[in-house]
Amino acid sequence: MRYRTLGTHRVSAIGLGVMPLSIEGRPDDRRALATVHAALDSGVTLLDTADSYHLPGAEPGHNELLVARALAAYGGDPDAVLVATKGGRGRPADGSWSVNGDPRHLRAAAEASLRRLGVEAIGLYQLHKPDPAVPFEESVGALRELLDAGKIRLAGVSNTDVEQIRAARRILGDRLVSVQNQYSPAVRDSEAELRLCAELGLAFLPWSPLGGIARSSLDGPREDTVARTADEPRFGAFRAVARAHGVSPQQVCLAWLLARSPAVIPIPGASRPQTIRDSAAAAELALNAEELERLSGAAVTVG
Repeated sequence: MRYRTLGTHRVSAIGLGVMPLSIEGRPDDRRALATVHAALDSGVTLLDTADSYHLPGAEPGHNELLVARALAAYGGDPDAVLVATKGGRGRPADGSWSVNGDPRHLRAAAEASLRRLGVEAIGLYQLHKPDPAVPFEESVGALRELLDAGKIRLAGVSNTDVEQIRAARRILGDRLVSVQNQYSPAVRDSEAELRLCAELGLAFLPWSPLGGIARSSLDGPREDTVARTADEPRFGAFRAVARAHGVSPQQVCLAWLLARSPAVIPIPGASRPQTIRDSAAAAELALNAEELERLSGAAVTVG
């Protein structure tokens, strides 16, 4: 496993998005725990969760409790794994995704996440999404209060634009360490945000990084990610490069993302042990300049 910098932490270049283990189509507990353990066995030291990763209308925190159980059962040094969670979204019974950036809600949500994770302080706490009904600065101000109170060690923002990232930086200073936006071969809207992260020394955590190569967890129930390669002709370059290396298109996609910038730390989801093992192996896949240019050209055509 190769490593990258996230704030004061040295984490695996590939993280695990734990979300698929708690939403629609989730596996049973045995397979879910085995998936997290397979990630840890593969050298993954960044687990990304959120209080809203649960079935529609269910009690918040299923995914956080699962992460806590998996780490407790695995043993080893708990400080060796950075658990990143998020607050500010919900899952009503209708299956939609609500947003609540009220500072009072965020403070209460962080306290609840602390209890579920069973830690003295959350390693990385992220504002899940800006709330259009709440001034962004007020939501980020809640993160500052949590930092000052020692409830969280590092802060991040998600689904934000350049101006919001700069605003968060002004409020949080160096304690803002990451930005989590959607970014993949199929979705390149956050190029400017990625460049800003590299400029400011922030980690950029692409969510749904296999978009175009495999379905996102947000698309609903799915089968094994590795088995669900898209049939889009425009992504044929990823399959061709994969055949040349004898690996999956998903590995090629993640290796391409890592090559985009040293700031990038992809967090692919997984619902089976073999899926995350395959994703983790992407950290060691070296693509040459010609391959990277070919893949970037193929990705650009879908913008």
